[in-house]
Amino acid sequence: MSASDLTPEEPDPATLDRVFAALADPVRRAILRRLDGRDLLVSELAEPFAISLQAVSRHIQVLVRAGLVTQERTGRISRCRLDAGPIYQAAVWVNHYSKYWQAQFDTLAVWLDEIERRKPAASPTAARPRLKRARRA
Repeated sequence: MSASDLTPEEPDPATLDRVFAALADPVRRAILRRLDGRDLLVSELAEPFAISLQAVSRHIQVLVRAGLVTQERTGRISRCRLDAGPIYQAAVWVNHYSKYWQAQFDTLAVWLDEIERRKPAASPTAARPRLKRARRA
């Protein structure tokens, strides 16, 4: 499939490949979660992880190549920021397939309605379970 075959709302396949590959790792997903709504230094991003700063930097570079993170460098200090645009593109792609699981939910709703309809109505005179009273000594 070439870029000219895509509709305006359809994301570029290479972009999707990079985004899904980046999101496949739990450390990278945690980094994105930490960046949600704030800019952080690489050292701040690395704090909760039991891996080296160099390993965190490699994860960040994967996120940068996927377009999910932007880095601003001032000398040796690097500040990271989330860019949710590629995630939105992936969500649009995934949402295209929601019609398949929505149909299953609709079928389930029909079955549940049918089960509810077939239930016998509770009679107001139906025997209620009796509570045992404690004997007085």
